[in-house]
Amino acid sequence: MSEYEKMGLKVGLEIHQQINTSHKLFCECPTTLDEESQGKLERYLRPVVSELGQVDVAAFFEWEKGKKIVYEVPRKSSCLVECDEEPPHPMNLDAIKLGLAMTLAFNGEPVDEIFVMRKTVIDGSNTSGFQRTAIVGLGGYIKDAEGLVTIQTIAIEEDAARKLEDTPDSVKYNLDRLGIPLIEISTGPDIKTPEQAKRVALLIGQMLRLTGRVKRGLGTIRQDLNVSIAGGVKTEIKGVQELDMIPKIIENEANRQRELLKIRDELRTRITRDDFERKVKEKDLTGLFTSSRSRLIQSELKKGGKVLGLLAPGFKGILGRQVMPGRRFGTEVSDYVKALAGLGGIFHSDELPNYGIVEEEVQRVAKELGTGELDGFILVVGPEEKVRKALQVIRDRLSQAFEGVPKETRAANEDGTSKFMRPQPGSARMYPETDIPSILSRELLEDAKKIMPSTPEQKLKELMKMGLNEELAKQVLNSPRLDQFEYLTRKYTNVSPTIVATTLENTLKYVKSQGGNIDKITDEDIETVIASVNQGKITKDSIPQILLEYSTPNSNTKIEAVISKYSGISEEELINLIREVVAQNREEVKSKGDKAFSLLMGKVMERVRGRVEGKKVAELIRKVMKDETG
Repeated sequence: MSEYEKMGLKVGLEIHQQINTSHKLFCECPTTLDEESQGKLERYLRPVVSELGQVDVAAFFEWEKGKKIVYEVPRKSSCLVECDEEPPHPMNLDAIKLGLAMTLAFNGEPVDEIFVMRKTVIDGSNTSGFQRTAIVGLGGYIKDAEGLVTIQTIAIEEDAARKLEDTPDSVKYNLDRLGIPLIEISTGPDIKTPEQAKRVALLIGQMLRLTGRVKRGLGTIRQDLNVSIAGGVKTEIKGVQELDMIPKIIENEANRQRELLKIRDELRTRITRDDFERKVKEKDLTGLFTSSRSRLIQSELKKGGKVLGLLAPGFKGILGRQVMPGRRFGTEVSDYVKALAGLGGIFHSDELPNYGIVEEEVQRVAKELGTGELDGFILVVGPEEKVRKALQVIRDRLSQAFEGVPKETRAANEDGTSKFMRPQPGSARMYPETDIPSILSRELLEDAKKIMPSTPEQKLKELMKMGLNEELAKQVLNSPRLDQFEYLTRKYTNVSPTIVATTLENTLKYVKSQGGNIDKITDEDIETVIASVNQGKITKDSIPQILLEYSTPNSNTKIEAVISKYSGISEEELINLIREVVAQNREEVKSKGDKAFSLLMGKVMERVRGRVEGKKVAELIRKVMKDETG
């Protein structure tokens, strides 16, 4: 039995992929990002009671922050629909068809009638306070080496606004991304290992790319993970951008839950939850720190802030215990304070003395709070209102530790760890959208069948039939640029598919390794280069040099200008050049005879590399050498 089987690991995936339609899901605006603003909107959003008479906990959490929401209104990619000043238009049927096609591809059942629902979201990412989403398919499965992974739902929904800035008092968004169609594919909790999760996510991503109807690039695909172990709870980790990070994030979350369960068990041997609630106390300790050498404390005191302390009965040694690499239980508590109270963090007894707080101050705090042998303490510094709110947040989080793993939504960090984001939403979050008519799926199924993707196995065979070796074919199959490969090979038939694939998958990596800025190289630039090869203006050998020179940092040269430098030379010009090189090396040619070929080849290629194929150069060198030697 593997380690993860012993832990009872369960993982489910939610894959969100932008669909490359001509217009947004509920209006006719283009699905392109747009920095040209025509104005701003300012709003405050608040939660409302659902039809069940409940307020969603996640919505209430966002509302408590009290932030002002500022929206940049782009000129080209927004209208009154994004501004929530006009009802949504009928749904984009091209997006619905893709959802139905993926449902069929994964052996699921299309729903008979597609209804749009409203999902409460009041973090400001939607101007309306909710996200519109529609389930188009139920059920289905994916075959994996470790067993079948079920598909629970396939939905089409609108993407959120693009966050530009987040401050303690406000958050700013651009409305260009709001409304771009997304397909969401949710699996069941059938994934048993971190590596299996990566394989399943890769397969789903491949299948989506094989349709040729999804966007690519940073931010166009996002994986959310639902992770639990035996005794823990399902924890949602949002915003995983890189496929390769999935195993590490799952491993860290499984270990975090295991450590939290160990902390729970140890706490229960020290103190009961009731005794903790009875003994925990807070105290104003500002007077102890009036002469502190801590710059942070002095800075807050000068602004009229307070230092409050909280006695944490039973928590000595636990606040400093590591739950993930570089993150301790105290960090978990600090994340709650940052998110719920708007402060920068906390000091706790397991990390002191430190941060300018000296041993003498630590002893005075312990005495004032009356810490026992197994007790810890936490210090919070800042404006009194926020500090008192923080202490209540800390009390609640420490109390939760007696239960084990709290139900929460977390955000993925770049290093493979995660941090508290907000409480998990409840059932009060969803309600029907009354402004959009339902859609009968049977009227769209025939069109959906036409865009069903082939399986990766079938596609691999097709790529190899085009002349790609197996390794290169697998690179293309796994690549986000698969659609670009297919477009270029269809359009430029005089260029070998192997050349196109090598350019997209290997040459760009080479250019980056040589210091080129590949972010500068657009799809249009690559097409211009391939078109030049197709027309015989340049050789395939010149592609790396052209892209490297074009992508040199701080260079403003246009791609066409670089290509012109590598345009081919006539046979007559080449023969004259070879004769010149032979003349310059006549003595070696005489002494070495045919063995001088390599020397001549190297010297000629130095001057014509990228402009003439090596095979042609070799052929003419041999001809000239033969003529010269008689």
